[in-house]
Amino acid sequence: MLDKWLDGIEEGWAIPLMLAIFVVLWTAYLALAYVNAGLHPDVLEVWTLGRAPAWGGLKHPPLMGSVSYLWTFIFPARDWSYQLLAMVNSAVALWMIDLITRRYARGDKRVIVLLLLMLLPVYQFEAQRFNANSVLFAVWPLAIYCFMKSYETRHAAWAIAAGLAAATAMLGKYYSAFLIAGFVFAAICHPGRRAYFTSSAPWLSSAAGLLLLAPHVHWLAANGVGPFDYALGVHGGMTAGRSFMSGLSFLLGLVATLALPLIIWSVMIRSRFSGYLMGLKSLDSGLLLLLLVATGAVVTPPIVSVVLKSSLSPVWASPGLFAFVLAAVCAAKFPVDRVETKRLALGVLIFAVVAVAVAPVHAYYRNTHPFKEGRDYYRLAVQEVTQRWRQLTPEPLKATNGEALAMALAFYGPDHPAYLGWQKPTDAQLRAGWATMCLPGEASCLAWSKQLAAATPGAVSFDFTVQPRLWGQDGVPSQIFAVLIPPRAAK
Repeated sequence: MLDKWLDGIEEGWAIPLMLAIFVVLWTAYLALAYVNAGLHPDVLEVWTLGRAPAWGGLKHPPLMGSVSYLWTFIFPARDWSYQLLAMVNSAVALWMIDLITRRYARGDKRVIVLLLLMLLPVYQFEAQRFNANSVLFAVWPLAIYCFMKSYETRHAAWAIAAGLAAATAMLGKYYSAFLIAGFVFAAICHPGRRAYFTSSAPWLSSAAGLLLLAPHVHWLAANGVGPFDYALGVHGGMTAGRSFMSGLSFLLGLVATLALPLIIWSVMIRSRFSGYLMGLKSLDSGLLLLLLVATGAVVTPPIVSVVLKSSLSPVWASPGLFAFVLAAVCAAKFPVDRVETKRLALGVLIFAVVAVAVAPVHAYYRNTHPFKEGRDYYRLAVQEVTQRWRQLTPEPLKATNGEALAMALAFYGPDHPAYLGWQKPTDAQLRAGWATMCLPGEASCLAWSKQLAAATPGAVSFDFTVQPRLWGQDGVPSQIFAVLIPPRAAK
């Protein structure tokens, strides 16, 4: 059966089948592992942004919200829907990577690249939180593919596509500036630089990218540079020594992430490893360009981090790590023993099936070891607050402010109130009907919500306890503080 599947790679059905199985298994894993927990706050935030998409946001550029907006045209606002979105996003990313791989390899090697990538923690565990990082998983490979085609052909269409794809990456997260830095680094260091820079390609790419970014720049000019302030506020303000250590930890984290697939690849070609190393001296021009892009995108962040005295996370570089695995496999100028390929495929399948089988263990563990962001209490807290609201007024709840529980109230509440951010609400927002909730550890949320409740006539504030229960086992209780301001109270 595995032989028949591998023979179907070039026929065009084997890889789509594998990606479909990937989506089914890992979506099932998420549904089982988090059966007693709400969505991660990052995902709830994406949903709130997608309700009213704009060309900017207070924390991040708009791409993730736009994707959520389009997704909810087809799928409802449910946990399973966003778990499915996370895995579909990963599958699309892997398909984009295969677009690059098929330029340098055929048959088994194409699937080897994808199977090795499935051993990374990127496309299952990091991807489960659909946010500003994971939305780039598919965009970066697309941008790299278009850039490579533009660099090699210098055709106007590919140059424009490269600029638009790079700008789309920037609209996902400003960290994508390092991808563009990788493009510049590769274009300069590659032997084909003269032909590229004397063509119209780089200028067409720049013009197309700036044109797509123009509405976002206009939004920033009109609304302030909140995303930049947020990024520097959270990750800036470090000493030079600490930022240097953060950059070093960033590089070591990337090496550790890539270690498993590269070790397995070395084992797969162990009988021809010496010849493989010799063959690296005559690396294909396209693979060299890909490696230069990836290297530039990895080396520049620590340098900029030291200059800005900011911190880095290896997770941010995850969308581009595929390039090292792809280049390592495609650099082999000899066929890989099919027995090794089948072993790898079987191992990846077993890994996924076992993960699904033990997913309930994770759920059971989390029932007695709650998530720090309070995901265990989202639905229970929303049910309690909704019941109290209905006792106060028949009017629907219109708005909420606050932290994770407020976003949960917007997502899980039957009225789906508008989430207005973590700042204090305005008088107009209070008059329409407003509520919030805070967890015990959210000091700032508790402080301003209690102050608001004391200053608003008719406001109702109360504490209540929620306790999750899974398969007959009581979980850890938590006390929640809530403030309700019905419409008549703020008139």
